[in-house]
Amino acid sequence: MANGNSAGGLFSVAWGLWATGVGWIVVTDFRGAARRFHALSSRSESSDKGGTPRVGVGFVRVVAGAFALVGPVALVSGLLELGRGHVRPEGFPRVPVPLAVVAAVIGVVHLWMFWRSSGWLRQEWDGGGGVRRAATVVVTVAGIGFQATLVLGRPVAMLALWLLGGAAGMVLLPAPAPGPDHGGEVRTPP
Repeated sequence: MANGNSAGGLFSVAWGLWATGVGWIVVTDFRGAARRFHALSSRSESSDKGGTPRVGVGFVRVVAGAFALVGPVALVSGLLELGRGHVRPEGFPRVPVPLAVVAAVIGVVHLWMFWRSSGWLRQEWDGGGGVRRAATVVVTVAGIGFQATLVLGRPVAMLALWLLGGAAGMVLLPAPAPGPDHGGEVRTPP
Protein backbone atom coordinates (compact mmCIF):
# COMPACT_ATOMS: atom_id res chain seq x y z
CA MET A 1 0.00 0.00 0.00
CA ALA A 2 2.87 2.38 0.70
CA ASN A 3 4.15 1.98 -2.85
CA GLY A 4 1.00 3.32 -4.48
CA ASN A 5 0.67 6.14 -1.96
CA SER A 6 4.28 7.26 -2.31
CA ALA A 7 4.01 7.80 -6.06
CA GLY A 8 0.68 9.59 -5.69
CA GLY A 9 2.01 11.56 -2.74
CA LEU A 10 5.08 12.74 -4.64
CA PHE A 11 2.93 13.78 -7.59
CA SER A 12 0.50 15.64 -5.30
CA VAL A 13 3.35 17.49 -3.57
CA ALA A 14 4.96 18.51 -6.87
CA TRP A 15 1.65 19.48 -8.45
CA GLY A 16 0.49 21.31 -5.31
CA LEU A 17 3.66 23.39 -5.10
CA TRP A 18 3.51 24.27 -8.79
CA ALA A 19 -0.22 25.09 -8.79
CA THR A 20 0.08 27.20 -5.65
CA GLY A 21 3.08 29.17 -6.90
CA VAL A 22 1.89 29.80 -10.44
CA GLY A 23 -1.69 30.36 -9.30
CA TRP A 24 -0.82 33.09 -6.79
CA ILE A 25 1.73 34.75 -9.08
CA VAL A 26 -0.82 35.01 -11.90
CA VAL A 27 -3.93 35.81 -9.82
CA THR A 28 -2.16 38.71 -8.09
CA ASP A 29 -0.68 39.81 -11.45
CA PHE A 30 2.72 40.09 -9.79
CA ARG A 31 4.84 42.33 -12.06
CA GLY A 32 2.46 41.76 -14.96
CA ALA A 33 2.54 37.94 -14.76
CA ALA A 34 -1.12 37.58 -15.79
CA ARG A 35 -0.59 39.70 -18.90
CA ARG A 36 2.60 37.79 -19.78
CA PHE A 37 0.88 34.43 -19.26
CA HIS A 38 -2.06 35.59 -21.38
CA ALA A 39 0.28 36.77 -24.14
CA LEU A 40 2.22 33.49 -24.08
CA SER A 41 -0.92 31.36 -24.12
CA SER A 42 -2.67 33.44 -26.78
CA ARG A 43 0.22 32.73 -29.16
CA SER A 44 -0.84 29.07 -29.19
CA GLU A 45 -4.59 29.72 -28.85
CA SER A 46 -6.77 29.91 -31.92
CA SER A 47 -8.66 33.17 -32.21
CA ASP A 48 -11.71 34.36 -34.09
CA LYS A 49 -11.47 35.82 -37.61
CA GLY A 50 -10.60 39.28 -36.31
CA GLY A 51 -7.45 38.00 -34.60
CA THR A 52 -8.79 38.86 -31.15
CA PRO A 53 -8.09 36.27 -28.43
CA ARG A 54 -11.21 34.46 -27.20
CA VAL A 55 -10.41 35.02 -23.53
CA GLY A 56 -8.98 37.98 -21.71
CA VAL A 57 -6.57 38.53 -18.85
CA GLY A 58 -9.46 38.48 -16.37
CA PHE A 59 -10.37 34.92 -17.36
CA VAL A 60 -6.72 33.87 -16.97
CA ARG A 61 -6.70 35.35 -13.46
CA VAL A 62 -9.92 33.54 -12.51
CA VAL A 63 -8.50 30.19 -13.65
CA ALA A 64 -5.25 30.97 -11.81
CA GLY A 65 -7.34 31.65 -8.69
CA ALA A 66 -8.75 28.12 -8.87
CA PHE A 67 -5.21 26.75 -9.07
CA ALA A 68 -4.13 28.99 -6.18
CA LEU A 69 -6.92 27.56 -4.01
CA VAL A 70 -6.65 23.90 -5.06
CA GLY A 71 -2.83 23.81 -5.00
CA PRO A 72 -2.42 23.99 -1.20
CA VAL A 73 -5.05 21.25 -0.79
CA ALA A 74 -3.10 18.97 -3.17
CA LEU A 75 0.15 19.86 -1.39
CA VAL A 76 -1.19 19.01 2.07
CA SER A 77 -2.84 15.85 0.74
CA GLY A 78 0.45 14.73 -0.81
CA LEU A 79 2.40 15.46 2.36
CA LEU A 80 -0.10 13.43 4.38
CA GLU A 81 0.21 10.52 1.94
CA LEU A 82 3.99 10.66 2.19
CA GLY A 83 3.73 10.80 5.99
CA ARG A 84 1.83 7.50 6.04
CA GLY A 85 4.57 5.55 4.34
CA HIS A 86 8.10 5.79 3.11
CA VAL A 87 9.07 6.64 -0.42
CA ARG A 88 10.40 3.80 -2.53
CA PRO A 89 11.87 5.07 -5.76
CA GLU A 90 10.53 2.23 -7.88
CA GLY A 91 10.62 2.63 -11.62
CA PHE A 92 7.91 2.77 -14.23
CA PRO A 93 7.51 -0.11 -16.63
CA ARG A 94 9.95 -0.05 -19.54
CA VAL A 95 8.95 2.42 -22.23
CA PRO A 96 8.78 0.85 -25.72
CA VAL A 97 11.46 2.10 -28.11
CA PRO A 98 8.99 3.72 -30.55
CA LEU A 99 7.46 5.74 -27.70
CA ALA A 100 10.93 6.77 -26.51
CA VAL A 101 11.80 7.96 -30.04
CA VAL A 102 8.54 9.94 -30.27
CA ALA A 103 9.26 11.53 -26.86
CA ALA A 104 12.77 12.49 -28.01
CA VAL A 105 11.45 14.04 -31.25
CA ILE A 106 8.80 16.01 -29.35
CA GLY A 107 11.49 17.22 -26.94
CA VAL A 108 13.77 18.37 -29.76
CA VAL A 109 10.91 20.20 -31.50
CA HIS A 110 9.95 21.98 -28.27
CA LEU A 111 13.55 22.98 -27.60
CA TRP A 112 13.84 24.37 -31.11
CA MET A 113 10.55 26.30 -30.73
CA PHE A 114 11.57 27.74 -27.35
CA TRP A 115 15.13 28.67 -28.36
CA ARG A 116 14.63 29.97 -31.92
CA SER A 117 14.96 33.75 -32.35
CA SER A 118 11.25 34.40 -31.66
CA GLY A 119 10.98 31.72 -28.97
CA TRP A 120 10.06 32.29 -25.36
CA LEU A 121 13.33 31.13 -23.78
CA ARG A 122 15.48 32.99 -26.32
CA GLN A 123 13.64 36.23 -25.56
CA GLU A 124 14.08 35.65 -21.84
CA TRP A 125 17.78 34.93 -22.35
CA ASP A 126 18.34 38.01 -24.52
CA GLY A 127 16.42 40.38 -22.26
CA GLY A 128 17.30 38.97 -18.85
CA GLY A 129 20.00 39.38 -16.27
CA GLY A 130 21.92 36.64 -14.48
CA VAL A 131 18.98 35.18 -12.55
CA ARG A 132 16.66 35.07 -15.58
CA ARG A 133 19.37 33.53 -17.75
CA ALA A 134 20.06 30.90 -15.11
CA ALA A 135 16.31 30.17 -14.96
CA THR A 136 16.21 29.64 -18.75
CA VAL A 137 19.05 27.13 -18.45
CA VAL A 138 17.29 25.32 -15.59
CA VAL A 139 14.02 25.16 -17.56
CA THR A 140 15.90 23.72 -20.54
CA VAL A 141 17.83 21.14 -18.50
CA ALA A 142 14.70 20.17 -16.55
CA GLY A 143 12.74 19.70 -19.77
CA ILE A 144 15.41 17.42 -21.23
CA GLY A 145 15.84 15.59 -17.94
CA PHE A 146 12.08 15.16 -17.47
CA GLN A 147 11.76 13.30 -20.75
CA ALA A 148 14.93 11.28 -20.14
CA THR A 149 13.79 10.14 -16.68
CA LEU A 150 10.34 9.33 -18.07
CA VAL A 151 11.88 7.07 -20.71
CA LEU A 152 14.31 5.57 -18.18
CA GLY A 153 11.46 4.89 -15.74
CA ARG A 154 12.63 7.01 -12.79
CA PRO A 155 9.49 8.60 -11.30
CA VAL A 156 11.14 10.33 -8.32
CA ALA A 157 13.79 11.99 -10.50
CA MET A 158 11.13 12.86 -13.08
CA LEU A 159 8.93 14.60 -10.49
CA ALA A 160 11.96 16.39 -9.00
CA LEU A 161 12.91 17.73 -12.44
CA TRP A 162 9.31 18.77 -13.09
CA LEU A 163 9.31 20.67 -9.79
CA LEU A 164 12.70 22.26 -10.53
CA GLY A 165 11.61 23.32 -14.02
CA GLY A 166 8.35 24.69 -12.64
CA ALA A 167 10.20 26.73 -10.02
CA ALA A 168 12.49 28.17 -12.69
CA GLY A 169 9.42 28.92 -14.83
CA MET A 170 7.92 30.84 -11.91
CA VAL A 171 11.04 33.02 -11.93
CA LEU A 172 10.47 33.77 -15.63
CA LEU A 173 6.69 34.34 -15.46
CA PRO A 174 6.74 37.79 -13.83
CA ALA A 175 8.27 40.54 -15.92
CA PRO A 176 11.76 41.65 -14.94
CA ALA A 177 11.88 44.34 -12.29
CA PRO A 178 11.68 47.81 -13.85
CA GLY A 179 15.07 49.36 -14.13
CA PRO A 180 17.51 51.07 -16.44
CA ASP A 181 17.91 47.89 -18.57
CA HIS A 182 14.20 47.70 -19.39
CA GLY A 183 13.16 51.32 -19.57
CA GLY A 184 10.92 51.01 -16.52
CA GLU A 185 8.18 49.18 -18.40
CA VAL A 186 6.76 45.69 -18.22
CA ARG A 187 7.72 43.50 -21.18
CA THR A 188 5.23 41.14 -22.72
CA PRO A 189 6.06 38.61 -25.40
CA PRO A 190 4.97 39.55 -28.95
